[in-house]
Amino acid sequence: MTDLENFNDDYDSNNSGNSAFYELFNQQITRRDLIKKTAGGAAALALATSLTGCSDDDNNDDQLSPTNPDTPDINAKPESLEFKPVEKHTLSKFSVPEGYDFKILHAVGDPLHSSLPVWNENDIPSGISYERRVGDNHDGMTFFGLNVAKQNYDANASEQGLLVMNHEYIQRSDLHPRGRSFNAATITEDEALREIHAHGVSIIHLHKDPKTQEIRVDLNSPFNRRITAATEIEFRGPVRGHALVQTAFDPTSIVTRGTINNCGNGYTPWGTYLTTEENFNQYLARQKEGENADLRDEMTEHALSRYKVSNKASGYNWQSIQNPSLVQADMFSRWNTAAVAESASQDYRNTINTFGWIVEIDPFDNRSKPVKRTALGRFAHEDCRVSRAISGKPLAFYMGDDSQGEYIYKFISNALWNPSDVNGGYAAGDKYMNNGQLYVAKFDFNDATGEAKGEWLELSMNNPKITSYEKYKFQDQADILVHARIAADAADATKMDRPEWVAVNPENGEVYVTLTNNSQRGTAHQIDAANPRQYADDDDKNNRLGGNINGHIIRFREDQDDVTAKSFTWDIFLFGAESDSLPGVNLSGLTDNNDFSSPDGMWFDPRGVLWIQTDDGAYTDTTNCMMLAALPGKIGDGGVAVATAGTGSQKTPVGSKLDDSQLRRFLVGPAGCEITGVTMTPDYKAIFVNVQHPGGTWPSNQSQHLISTGIGSRPRSATVVITRKDGGVIAGEALETKQA
Repeated sequence: MTDLENFNDDYDSNNSGNSAFYELFNQQITRRDLIKKTAGGAAALALATSLTGCSDDDNNDDQLSPTNPDTPDINAKPESLEFKPVEKHTLSKFSVPEGYDFKILHAVGDPLHSSLPVWNENDIPSGISYERRVGDNHDGMTFFGLNVAKQNYDANASEQGLLVMNHEYIQRSDLHPRGRSFNAATITEDEALREIHAHGVSIIHLHKDPKTQEIRVDLNSPFNRRITAATEIEFRGPVRGHALVQTAFDPTSIVTRGTINNCGNGYTPWGTYLTTEENFNQYLARQKEGENADLRDEMTEHALSRYKVSNKASGYNWQSIQNPSLVQADMFSRWNTAAVAESASQDYRNTINTFGWIVEIDPFDNRSKPVKRTALGRFAHEDCRVSRAISGKPLAFYMGDDSQGEYIYKFISNALWNPSDVNGGYAAGDKYMNNGQLYVAKFDFNDATGEAKGEWLELSMNNPKITSYEKYKFQDQADILVHARIAADAADATKMDRPEWVAVNPENGEVYVTLTNNSQRGTAHQIDAANPRQYADDDDKNNRLGGNINGHIIRFREDQDDVTAKSFTWDIFLFGAESDSLPGVNLSGLTDNNDFSSPDGMWFDPRGVLWIQTDDGAYTDTTNCMMLAALPGKIGDGGVAVATAGTGSQKTPVGSKLDDSQLRRFLVGPAGCEITGVTMTPDYKAIFVNVQHPGGTWPSNQSQHLISTGIGSRPRSATVVITRKDGGVIAGEALETKQA
């Protein structure tokens, strides 16, 4: 999520009063290695369990086929990080380690078909053409290998694949022909259409040269397409057909239009993409004539408040387009979520309830509608990561709600994983994501014993705290899912410091969540062991920054390593901090090679390397946003530390301190940007990251690195692909050193 409003109190709508805690492979590969090597990649995974000859003996390594001693195992996790750490800087450039190179693959407005002209800032393409152009503010993304013969998903294919990515929001003054003179109050139909289509998801067919690792976009591929804020999408799961998502567009409550504010992402073991809808509220107007305008009953008002749509809100003003000439009028009027007609079947009062979901997209199916998976609940979804895919076991989907004082959730599938479902598309999604149980996390810590435990609270009508909640009366399970935030309030979940991206460790199944920051920790949200720090930024001359300024990464492990467990153990893996901060702030002992602030994007590659990205507003006087690589241990490898908590202190469980051979800075982005989105080709020889909302004239000022052919100097969000100059494995230097 963008950090432009990092310290804006509007992030917090939680007034519940809850306690604020606050390849394939060798046929005889062992089951243990299978789980380790497949669980972290885009559905690799489970595919291997369908092979004959797999051993059931978790420890019988003698059955492994011998490897070539002259070739390092690319699937092996490096024992240390040996690339030279990138130095911090505040320049308008993208920097990678010595021995690495990068190319800017595509940027906002670049065409996805050869028939379209290149983007040109002196002749900005029409708004409607953005249905076939790269959207704005690139965010979460995943690479899906392509089986060229079958034209479907192949977890081991690196030479061709589909790069699927989110477009979170827009830079309005850089997007339109009138540039800095843009005024939302006078928005035109062309501008509104450009904005609507610049949101959503891009699917882009890539080719990689196996010798040079050069990446190119295939502009004649039938796979290239956009899903935008105007695309028809189906509801599936318990909310399908429910009155709460009924609109004039579809009174049967089965189909809606658009996905918006797509931030983090995920992928499934069967080979589909999960995009998340985050701060959808900011796009919605709530406008109605009359003295009391759109005021409704007490329960509805409480729900609208918790999802942050205030009466008389104007949103992006798309609803103001009254007599469009290119599309039907309800393309725009649907953004007004006020009750302006006699019933919900005649207006768009429920538009608010049609956003805030996990959306499943099959990159290889360009005929079927994407699907909003309602069983996973509705809130400001930042990310969604699936547990390790183990044959015969349920799947768990872990998610964060990115707002101050919001919650961490998991959904457990009723269905047990079957590797034959790989390439099962939306039918597999129905199997694993329509039926199951949603939970929310509550964290606890015993100061005396140092024991850190947590529990999963069920969000269903079986929970008496939910059925007896006074602020909102739930009618059924669909109501709970539509208003999952309120149900979590009722269940007494732990308020967290803006839960953002989630990552699952392929080695042990531990779940990591970035808690990016919280300006209200220690004030509106009380200090606790899971959110233990409150402090000021001594470098902040305007005294703006306080609370948990630099954020942290929490992790937990399900009891008995069972995703259906109702309890877990936890600790704090890393604390963001400046290297020269006080010990009670820099609890992870960060140095100039690895200090960071506001962790946001995060992903385990299938080897077990953790990639951490920042979206920062507190340390940008010293360094632009960055990405680091880490080699984590496990829960319990540290101890108990004492954090600075205002004028006092707070005990908290911490992971072991990592030296710079275990944690170091891999890249630094250009000034003004957020670094977000990370994925790799399965051979680990190309890694992709996104640069969101850069400043200045980037990327045109680094023209020698451009593959994108856009003409102009406006700053543009873009996707960068990084390779090693020698064609080696990303971050694999230690394996080669060991081999030598």
